[in-house]
Amino acid sequence: MKRSLLLVTAALLCSATLPAADQLRATGDLGVVVERADGSLLLIETSNNRSLERIEGLGDLSHATAVFSRDQRYAYLFGRDGGLTRIDLLTAQITHRVMQAGNSIGGAISQDGRLVAVSNYEPGGVRIFDAESLELVADLPADYGAATPSKVVGLVDAPGNRLVFSLWDGGEIWIADLSGDPKKPKITKFKGIGKNPYDALITPDGRYYIAGLFGEDGLALLDLWQPQLGVRRILPDYGRGEQALPVYKMPHLEGWAIAGEYAFIPAVGHHQVLVVNTRDWSEAGRIEVAGQPVFVIASPDGRRVWVNFAFPDNDQIAILDTLTQQQVATLKPGKGVLHIEFEPRGEEVWVSVRDEDQLQVYDTATLERRATLPALKPSGIFLTARAHRIGL
Repeated sequence: MKRSLLLVTAALLCSATLPAADQLRATGDLGVVVERADGSLLLIETSNNRSLERIEGLGDLSHATAVFSRDQRYAYLFGRDGGLTRIDLLTAQITHRVMQAGNSIGGAISQDGRLVAVSNYEPGGVRIFDAESLELVADLPADYGAATPSKVVGLVDAPGNRLVFSLWDGGEIWIADLSGDPKKPKITKFKGIGKNPYDALITPDGRYYIAGLFGEDGLALLDLWQPQLGVRRILPDYGRGEQALPVYKMPHLEGWAIAGEYAFIPAVGHHQVLVVNTRDWSEAGRIEVAGQPVFVIASPDGRRVWVNFAFPDNDQIAILDTLTQQQVATLKPGKGVLHIEFEPRGEEVWVSVRDEDQLQVYDTATLERRATLPALKPSGIFLTARAHRIGL
């Protein structure tokens, strides 16, 4: 009798400390949208295509990006003004915020989720923080022999608890190995990789790091499985001898579309998407498009690629078929299409349309618009599924 009473009492105590089922919430269908003009984030939910909360007071978000903790509860926001902010997606509140630099350009979270890194323009270099407290763990100035450190771009996480990034001014690629003492990362430097690397990506399997070069033709490729082989140039002849157009907005390589054996990448200064054979990284074709591509994003199944453009063609999206390597459809969401983000299984895609103050959600099979949500000059869209993908 006493034992039964104790069990009932224990059960009642446990139930009293747990929230009711209708108060529980998972985070797998959440995301954040940068409202760049107002320094705010919009918290969104993809199951019902709706916005939930607005989180304000986040500073200059003119080139802001976000990554997520491995449990998908926290977003880490990297502001252009050097602000690093940790946001609880369940409470829609800021938990920590530090002004760690004067001018920043993105960041990454380590493979084990314990460290968050920020790439900085001013001062040049990478700073690494504890993911729980945002306390500084390591400061890595991008010294390359000049009077001031280099601006850092293309920072990504890599397997082995490593970070990889490029030096815009220095023309170098660095690997920072955090697997030992994160306060003293082991740095491997690759020099003379090309002039002005402007952005970079890591392939979904974490093997290849590829930096785009603004100052010369081609791209720089580093095989992270065999770093001792050094950096090699790919597509060295693309654009040679051709008159490039003025570049109104630099393309982003983070959104490279890799589908099957091919990669689809934005061409700098041309109205083209390049098709690259990933077996030997040779050019396999070019697809003519309406404008200068900014993001070239593959659907999760790799069947189609969605492309948005720099001004003055930023009112449209081109949809490419990866099998035929042809454009099969055009959407016109409105002026200022800035970002495209597929839901994890690809049945829907979210589009930010800055000049219309809208988020638009499309059915990827029918291309019909499923929802239109108000947003304040939206730009980057980041869903929590990124927490489990290399390089995002």
